[in-house]
Order: sequence, then structure tokens, then C-alpha cells
Amino acid sequence: MFVITRLICRRIHGTSDVTVPKLSGFSILSPKHVEVEYADDTKFKFSSEFLRVNSPAADGKIRSIGGDKVISGRRYVGIMSAEPVGNYGVRLVFDDLHRTGIYPWDYFYELGSNKFNLMRNYIKTLQKHRLSREPPPRRK
Repeated sequence: MFVITRLICRRIHGTSDVTVPKLSGFSILSPKHVEVEYADDTKFKFSSEFLRVNSPAADGKIRSIGGDKVISGRRYVGIMSAEPVGNYGVRLVFDDLHRTGIYPWDYFYELGSNKFNLMRNYIKTLQKHRLSREPPPRRK
């Protein structure tokens, strides 16, 4: 949780321990994967699930359980489109109809730099609350 809190504080206060290189490429490889490349040849590949659960949107369909903010059941979420937001970043539109998150280019860099820890903490939080990455079963 510390890494996520630090990341959020950096985004709110505009401070960062890392100098983010200039963006050199962004592509949706499939509905399930995005690739972001920077001028220093750093390249990050993100799953749509990872981006969805780390949405910078305030309303990201988050459940608050015991003080933890949790988004569950998004393993198979896909990206329907990406809409540029000036030179600042991109708005990703997911097939669960989430579309309010604007992902700044420096946020992608921070996510990529912390991807392993963020995903591990996400899975631990789901396990702690007995939730799953799998979507809930459909009602008959």
C-alpha cells in the first residue's frame, strides 16, 4: 500500500523521484494490451486489467472495504478506444464502460516503473478481502 500511496501523493503534489523522458510512442496492441515507449528507449507493456484497476479517475468503480480501495472482477476487461487529451495524455475507454480516467504520459512511466509491486499489492488486497480478478458469474 505504501507504493500506491506514494504514487498518489506524487501525482497530487506534482513531485516525483523520477525524471520522465519524453514520450516517443503509444499503441494499443490488442484490446488487452497497450505499449508505451519513451525517448530513453524505455518500453512498457500494460494489460488492460492493470490499467483499469490503476485508473487515475476518482470514480473508477472502486469499492472501499476496510479502508482499502478495491476494484475486482476485471481480469478480462478490454480497451475499446484511446482518445488523445492534448499533449498531456490519453483517455482510455474500457469495455466495462469506464471512460473517466485520463492517463498522463508520466503516469504510464510511474506505473511501468512500479508494475510488479502494484500488481502484487492488488492481488494481495483482493485475497485479503476474498475477492477475485475473475468477473462475477452472470445471472440466469
